[in-house]
Amino acid sequence: MIFTDLETLLCEEKEEILIININRPDKLNALSEQVLNELKVVLIEIERDFSYKYKGIILTGAGDKAFIAGADIQAMDEMNAEEGKAFALLGQEVTLLMESSPIPIIACVNGFALGGGCEMAMACDFIYATEKALFGQPEVNLGLIPGFGGTQRLMRHVGVARSRELIYTGRNIKIEEAQNIGLVQKVFATKEEMINGAMETFKIIKTKSPLIISKCKDVIRSGEGLEIHKGLELEREAFRFIFTTKDKSEGVKAFLEKRTPQFQGK
Repeated sequence: MIFTDLETLLCEEKEEILIININRPDKLNALSEQVLNELKVVLIEIERDFSYKYKGIILTGAGDKAFIAGADIQAMDEMNAEEGKAFALLGQEVTLLMESSPIPIIACVNGFALGGGCEMAMACDFIYATEKALFGQPEVNLGLIPGFGGTQRLMRHVGVARSRELIYTGRNIKIEEAQNIGLVQKVFATKEEMINGAMETFKIIKTKSPLIISKCKDVIRSGEGLEIHKGLELEREAFRFIFTTKDKSEGVKAFLEKRTPQFQGK
């Protein structure tokens, strides 16, 4: 599976990893309806044809200035209320597809990750960034509110009070603060080093069962926000399911036999 008929995305397969580049560098990779629709197509197609071909996804932005600078402001200027609602729904659909994807996704942020860009990054499993990355939800500066999940996901990443402060003020945060508050997991000097760092992380993840990784992602996502006993029930049922898989048998036997497991995703 390779995606070659897209106008706003560049997709590259490398060592079982799909690298998705938002490819509008002249617009700082702003999220237009076309970008969102093409992302939606890619994510739906991956899930529809899911066979563990890809062990991971890297989401990044073309050029040296921006990951995603935000949503397309020019387009929003011409939207009425119902069109605005539909645009928010489209952005939310994409972020939900990213969260529910059975494949882990790393956001690789270089430069601006503002508004919709910050929201897209937060919908990934975790965020790597360069020293020049800049994050924020500055929608209030434009008389807007976050519309692609920022009011809901930011507080899950950095806490309710800090989320309120960032959204109410619309201020941007540099990489040191982004890492200190837990928004970013690793920082790199250059974009190339960041992509290589994400590939190295996936080299480790690829040695695990893709079925087990997928189940871990599902339970973490589904349990977020639930009362603890409900979350533990989800974990318990997933644990039960794992005992029906070939990968559980292979992993345990390999450990006992002191050999490297050969997982099949089954």
